[in-house]
Amino acid sequence: MKIIKEALAGTFESSDLLVKVAPAAGELTVVINSEVIKQFGEQIKQVVNETLAALGVTEGTIIVDDKGALDCVIRARVQSAVLRAADTDVIEWEKLS
Repeated sequence: MKIIKEALAGTFESSDLLVKVAPAAGELTVVINSEVIKQFGEQIKQVVNETLAALGVTEGTIIVDDKGALDCVIRARVQSAVLRAADTDVIEWEKLS
């Protein structure tokens, strides 16, 4: 999936996160800011990377501002932001878990 425009998903509320997605040529950059980075940083990074891989995202800038979200919320917010940024009308539902 190709990111063609900037998009957001989520909030800064407790137990949520804000995901910002922007196009970037040639590389995939993921930046994670979290209140619980010391305890759950690796898990957050793994969920974000697995979600991006499932969606076929290989280029772009992804910024995650986490406020203690669960894995299912992280996955949903990343999916929403990427789908908005790809500006696609065709959603391959089997790729979304």
